[in-house]
Amino acid sequence: MLLALVDGRKHGNAIKVDVAERTNGAIDMGPGTLYGAIKRLLRSGWISEVDRASDDTDEDGRRRYYAVTPEGLDVARAEAYRMSALLNIAVDKALLDR
Repeated sequence: MLLALVDGRKHGNAIKVDVAERTNGAIDMGPGTLYGAIKRLLRSGWISEVDRASDDTDEDGRRRYYAVTPEGLDVARAEAYRMSALLNIAVDKALLDR
C-alpha cells in the first residue's frame, strides 16, 4: 500500500485498484482489509490523510485521500532494499536468472 502512495495521493479505492493492478490481481483487498490497513498505517505515521488533489474531478466529497509521509517513504525504501538483497541472494544461488 505504501508503494501505491509513492506516486501521489490517492483515495482508498484507488489504492485498492493500484495494488490489484501491480500484483496482477493476486492481491484484491476487501473493504475490511483495505480500511483496516489504512487505519494501521495512519496510526504508525507512515501515511497521512490529505486534501484531495486540486485537479481531482471526483464529486464524492466523502472520499478520504491519503499520502505517504517522509517516515513511510523511509520504511518503503528500506523494505525495497531488503527485498532487493534477498533477490540477489536468490540469483546467486541460481534460483532466479539474472
